[in-house]
Amino acid sequence: MAVKKNTKKSNDSSKNKTSKKYNVIDDLHEQILKIATVNSKGEVVIKKADLKKALEEVFTNASKEAAKGNRVRFPVIGILTMKDVPARKAGKQKNPFTGEMVDVPARPASRKPRWSFPKSLKEFFADKKNWK
Repeated sequence: MAVKKNTKKSNDSSKNKTSKKYNVIDDLHEQILKIATVNSKGEVVIKKADLKKALEEVFTNASKEAAKGNRVRFPVIGILTMKDVPARKAGKQKNPFTGEMVDVPARPASRKPRWSFPKSLKEFFADKKNWK
């Protein structure tokens, strides 16, 4: 006798509570919608000062999101992430230029921002015909 498999998916409430990822484009779109106005000719008008403020707010929000440990992708220009830097004990190290031993202070563990560029941008800069 064949046994039927239950093919229905359970509606687990924990699966439905997914946190929405931060999206730079969506945030910028929302900011532009807030500042855009339509003049009497039917043209959309955005003041430079308002656009500058919106862009600064988007970059600030992206930085805050990256500081939480999330990867923030800026289309075409790269990805902003946070890197954990381990603690370092105090000690002595050799100066590579003079060869003498130098005291190195201890450094606490920290987190630092890291920016990674996409392959297409790296290739564009590596191509010598784009150097002019």
